[in-house]
This record gives sequence, structure tokens and C-alpha cells, in this order.
Amino acid sequence: MKSAIITTCLASCVACVLAAQTSAPQGQGRGPSTPLRAGRGERPAPDPRSVGGGNCSANTYNCIDTPNPLPAPNTVWMEEMTWMDVRDAMKAGKTTVIVSTGGIEPNGPWLALGKHNYVLRANCDAIARKLGNALCSPIVPFVPEGAIEPKEGHMRTVGTISLNEATFEALLTDIAHSYKMHGFENIIFIGDSGGNQEGMKAVADKLNAQWNAKPVVAHIPEYYAYNTVAKLLVDLGATKANGPSDSLHDDPGITLNMFVTDPNSVRWEPRVKAGKATIDGFSLADKAKSLELGRKIVEMRATNTVAAIKKAMADRKKS
Repeated sequence: MKSAIITTCLASCVACVLAAQTSAPQGQGRGPSTPLRAGRGERPAPDPRSVGGGNCSANTYNCIDTPNPLPAPNTVWMEEMTWMDVRDAMKAGKTTVIVSTGGIEPNGPWLALGKHNYVLRANCDAIARKLGNALCSPIVPFVPEGAIEPKEGHMRTVGTISLNEATFEALLTDIAHSYKMHGFENIIFIGDSGGNQEGMKAVADKLNAQWNAKPVVAHIPEYYAYNTVAKLLVDLGATKANGPSDSLHDDPGITLNMFVTDPNSVRWEPRVKAGKATIDGFSLADKAKSLELGRKIVEMRATNTVAAIKKAMADRKKS
């Protein structure tokens, strides 16, 4: 008898739980939720003014048209901005977004695995500021670095992260689509690694045709012209043409470019202490001189890339 009563009670409890789950609001994920209409079990239309991760009715800072309570920060990096900062920057004319791709790969004994990402941190910043109407998307650090299994290319070295080409192109497509939906008028791809170029071009060409240049999507191969960096250093007398080589995945140009972002990324201090602060016969020991040369590299690459971006945007709009 007692067992029957317990079984009946359990069945009733399960029925109550199922009934409660059936009547509960659907889609309660990470976004803002809206209470049901009393007694009807229907969700009212969402407030179109609700943004910022919450409900406009709950806090005015969740309303799309609420003025920014703080002054604009001195940055072009969207990851360092609030949604209000990005909104206001776009209203002020910053409707170009630069999507830069780097990598996680081996670069000899001196340079951090994120070499290309350190380079882009300095370069995208300079390019966006020189353009005047641009913001930098967070750097895409994951790119094709060689077959994952069996391991090929840079994947043979521990620490490397690689993407299949299809995954890389799908990632770029979704990033560009997101910026299109937010109203950016120009979406620019730049890549600091050779293996990134083909995928960026393929995505840019596909989307530009699909969207009829609204927005313009362009890949800028001129950004990756590392031969111009080598020539600049020769012209400045810092290195010699056909000079010595350490036969590493490293060179003075890329080391100095990284140096601008963070000397620790090239292990400057421990290398100086160990008497190892050279690459291809070039000495990094003079910190001030290295920083000055690095800034000249950034300036040149930014100037050349800005000119290429302006030309690409004009050409895309004509075609």
C-alpha cells in the first residue's frame, strides 16, 4: 500500500514538472528575455530599442539611442570599446572595418608563436588611424598552418594551431557577414602570413560579388609586401642587401615590427643579457635605435596599405 502511494505521488510530481516545463517561456538563452503575457502564454513583440545585452525597459543603458555616459576612448580596436563607443564611432564616419589575420606558428628560438599577431597589433592600429574612417576588428589568430593529421608544414612544431582552408574561409565569411549586418560600408582583409592570402582573397571576391559591393569587401595583398620592409632597412643603412642569414623563420624586419608592440615578444632583454641580440647580422642591442627603426617600418607599411585600400575601395565600387 505504502509503495503504491509513493508511486502515485512520484507520478503526480513528474506530471507537474512536465506541465511547468511545457508552459515555460522558450528560447531563454544568453540574450535578453521578455516575460509572457499574463494568462495567455504568448510572448509580446521584443522591444526594438533593446540592445547592449539587456532590456531597454529594465535599464536605459540597454536602449539603442541612449547617449554614451563616457567620452570616446583613444583606440581603434573594437575589442577595447563598448557597444556605445562603436555605435558613436560609426555615426561619426568610421564605417570601414579592417579584419586582420595573423597566426600561431614557430619562428625560431627568439620570437613568440604569435609573431604575426604582434606585428598586426602595431600595423592595424597605424593603418586605421591613417585612414581616419576605420576601426580594427579583433585580430584573427587562427589560420591555415599546414595539414593537421598527418602533420605537415608548421604543424610539425609543437604549439602551432592550424585551420583547414574551408574552416578559415567560413570564419572570415561569418565575421564579414556580422559587420555587414551592423552597417559597415567597407570590410578590408589584410594578412600578415603568406598562407592566409589565398583564403582571404577567395572570401573577399565571393562576398563582394554576392553583395554587389554593398558593402565593399576587399583583400589587400599589398599589405603583405615584406620585400618592401627589407628594402627600407637597406635604404636606411641598417642592413645590407644579400647580407648574412641565420636561416631561421625570422629576420630583422619582422623582429623590429614586433618590437614596436612589445620588446618581450622578441625576448629582447634576455637576449641582450645572453649576448644573443642579433638576427641575420643585425644587432638589436640598442633599444632606442631598434624602436626607431620599427616605427619607420610600421609607418611605411601603413602608408602603402592605406593607398592600396583606397584604390581597392574605388575599384570595387566601379565594378
